[in-house]
Amino acid sequence: MNNAIAERGELFEVAFEFDVKQTMRDGVKLSSNIFRPAGTRERFPVIVTRSPYQTAIGFQKRLSDEAKFYAQRGYVYILQDCRGKNDSEGEYHPFFDDPIDGFDTLLWCNHQEWSNGIIGTIGASYRAWNQWGTAALHPPGLRAMISIVALPDPVLNVPFQNGALVLWMSEWLAGVEGKKNTDTSVYDYLEYFHHLPLATLDRKFGRQSKIWKNWIDHPSADEYWKKSFYMDKYDQIDVPALHISGWYDDDVIGTHINYTKMREKAPSEKARKNQKLIIGPWPHRVNLTRRLGPIDFGDTSIIDLQGIKLAWFDYWLKGIPTGIVDEPRISIFVMGKNEWRKAEDWPLPGTSYRKYFLHSEGGANTSFGNGILSPDLPKSDEKKEDAYSYDPLDPCPNIYDLSITPAEAPYDQRPIELRNDVLVYSTPTLASDIEVSGPVQVVLYTATSATDTDFWAQLTDVFPDGFSMHLTEGIIRGRYRKSLETPELLEPGKVYEFKIDLWVTSNLFQKGHKIRLDLSSSSFPKYDRNPNTGHDFGKDAEILVANQRIYHSNEYPSHVLLPII
Repeated sequence: MNNAIAERGELFEVAFEFDVKQTMRDGVKLSSNIFRPAGTRERFPVIVTRSPYQTAIGFQKRLSDEAKFYAQRGYVYILQDCRGKNDSEGEYHPFFDDPIDGFDTLLWCNHQEWSNGIIGTIGASYRAWNQWGTAALHPPGLRAMISIVALPDPVLNVPFQNGALVLWMSEWLAGVEGKKNTDTSVYDYLEYFHHLPLATLDRKFGRQSKIWKNWIDHPSADEYWKKSFYMDKYDQIDVPALHISGWYDDDVIGTHINYTKMREKAPSEKARKNQKLIIGPWPHRVNLTRRLGPIDFGDTSIIDLQGIKLAWFDYWLKGIPTGIVDEPRISIFVMGKNEWRKAEDWPLPGTSYRKYFLHSEGGANTSFGNGILSPDLPKSDEKKEDAYSYDPLDPCPNIYDLSITPAEAPYDQRPIELRNDVLVYSTPTLASDIEVSGPVQVVLYTATSATDTDFWAQLTDVFPDGFSMHLTEGIIRGRYRKSLETPELLEPGKVYEFKIDLWVTSNLFQKGHKIRLDLSSSSFPKYDRNPNTGHDFGKDAEILVANQRIYHSNEYPSHVLLPII
């Protein structure tokens, strides 16, 4: 990638102003640290980021370094504590107050003596999420966004993913709740994740949390959560945006949806045309290392992302012809090939969506079973099915680095593929390369002995030596198979169709490798264990074993839908 960005002119010295207060419409005062060019009365474009994390270890330095970088280059950088955090007044209520507070903050910026009225917003994760809610309110002066690893609406990813609670969010909440952040290393959270009922898990983290109670009381996409949605407002967000994420970002679905929907629904041609997407072989903290887990993605996997971001803001906030908008909209890293691919849209133009069907002789359990993945439709007389038992006391584990919260990475999945409650379907050894780049979906025809249960799936790349590299995964809770808004319990023994969103990936399955699909009913502790009872979410500790059946026949053609390039 040709990302070298030349410095433009001499760097400014930086003036600091700490704990500057902005008064919100309800009278609450929020606190900002302001970094701006020193020794001049000139007005400058403003970059705003709003964070609940400033007191987290190491985080304040990263944000301050970014602020100084932009102030040296002729921007005023506003680093604001979210409501109820650090030096800001009020009570922190994640996902709810930030859009209006963001609007009021941008409005305040427009009236300052150092502002020329042109504003950009920037931020990763939660700081990306709160940009979108603010942008939907049409704040005056907002000209561009840089959205990095953005969260989607809360029912699609965190704290709930298609009905399943993302359990590590309990640790996140324990760390971020309250005025000052808490170092979560004080908790034995791996033990706490086993606690039932979930409704009292907050006590293990030393709090009686109103936020946690709200989450437990609202597992559906109900009116409580709808107040925080921004993804129903793309037709009101008229802002060019640079979208950045990684294939192993636990929130990559937010970036994928934001880009595709803004290209489709943004209210002006200018906004629709000027969406740019970058996805690398990175986890939630993007562009830091070429090695992720056991895989080295090579020299080119790290790019001049700081230069790209500066070029984006210089163009949109200063009118400097940096050439950023003349480059292809899409830059994605193709794993396996370990090369960047540029294109004009995402999913890639000309993608062919191909069904790979499940087959077996009734024994797809473990990687030593007879599960097969094939583009051939099951024959009319092929009525095989596979079965396993899901016990919440012995859930299928999520494989992750114990030094961090559960997160995606290209870890070897062979340990879980030895479990009898994991069904494994693999293609024959590939005779030629196959590139899979784009959204992945699994369609299952299943029956269960329970009134509610989960189904989980993951796609892996199997190397010639047997290494089974995780690519992407997804989950669906049975009662939400039709709607995230209106749960509907299952009838035991009845066959249902389940669609599991495995989000997106880009990987070259090389000649000699295999494409593999793993199926189970848990991935713990990334997701909470479905107790299989059908009871109200999180309120009791009762559990049941669920007997699961996966059908793959001409009548019930279970399959994975792959985007083939």
